[in-house]
Amino acid sequence: MSINVKLLKEICETAGISGFEQPIREVILREVTPLVDEVKIDNMGNVWALKKGRDSSKKVMLAAHMDEIGFVVTHIDSEGFLRFHPVGGFDPKTLTSQRVIIHGKRDIIGVMGAKPIHLMTPEEKVKPVKISDFFIDTGLPKAEVEKIVEIGTPITRQRDLIEMGECVNGKSIDNRVSVFILIELLREVSSLPFDTYGVFTVQEEVGLRGAVAAGMGINPDFGFCIDTTIAFDVPPAAEEEKVTRLGKGVAIKIMDKSAICDYRMVRYMKKMAVDHQIPWQAEVLTRGGTDTASMQRMNPGGSITGAVSIPTRHIHQVIEMAHKRDIRATIDLLKVCVDELPSYDFSFR
Repeated sequence: MSINVKLLKEICETAGISGFEQPIREVILREVTPLVDEVKIDNMGNVWALKKGRDSSKKVMLAAHMDEIGFVVTHIDSEGFLRFHPVGGFDPKTLTSQRVIIHGKRDIIGVMGAKPIHLMTPEEKVKPVKISDFFIDTGLPKAEVEKIVEIGTPITRQRDLIEMGECVNGKSIDNRVSVFILIELLREVSSLPFDTYGVFTVQEEVGLRGAVAAGMGINPDFGFCIDTTIAFDVPPAAEEEKVTRLGKGVAIKIMDKSAICDYRMVRYMKKMAVDHQIPWQAEVLTRGGTDTASMQRMNPGGSITGAVSIPTRHIHQVIEMAHKRDIRATIDLLKVCVDELPSYDFSFR
């Protein structure tokens, strides 16, 4: 069950919202360059890390998106307070009492401010909170703010990754845990049957954009998406709402809102998990989508694509939680899946 928590912590805490992935891309390049035969950055900013196989007649693509949700500055008012626009999906109530990092000419800390409860009317106290109710306070006057920040400056959430029992907890486990998993997979595999591309994609949180370009460029025969999924195994969830459970193993995706995984790949992945005694659970996610969709159909003829998911509680918050056992199981399943592809009959039957 051992994983490199120190590396995972660095990956999760490094900045990189959709469209502004430069800092996390540098960490990825540092880690993967010694592990593969070729590294390429495409025009969108996706990182392609190629490990050559014994047979170059087929191509395998594994995708983990590197971007995280965040904000951009839209306005600096006369007192120096910042207004912002979300990049990716947010539940507004999760912004209360949070610190953020504004990545201007230098990084500065800000806090999410809103009207104090003492001044709220009875109607305001029960009204659902909106993102527009918040502003960012840096503690600096307008003149000082404008020396550092401009319209369009990216903002990330500030939260350290910590260990809690057998779990890890922090911001951006979605989807930095998958970035970590793909790096560790490339580190642990040596000889592979087919040319294998580990692709760290951009702009997934705003519409699976990077994987479209990468899928069209690589045109893989086989695809594996790596992403997080809902673990709603908490009160007051009904059994049918839980989707997955922490600590019960890697989730093999059946479908989500954007893709129905190839049934041949689903069967193959289940067989590999059972044959190698890797704990797994099935995932059907009725909302949300992943890079699975782009890999599956954004290339001539499509690709035989499946997905593994890491069960994650409190998703799209700064307290996301994943279990080390599930992280390790995901690495283990992907290793055998890419290694034993030639042994399986993927014909339609």
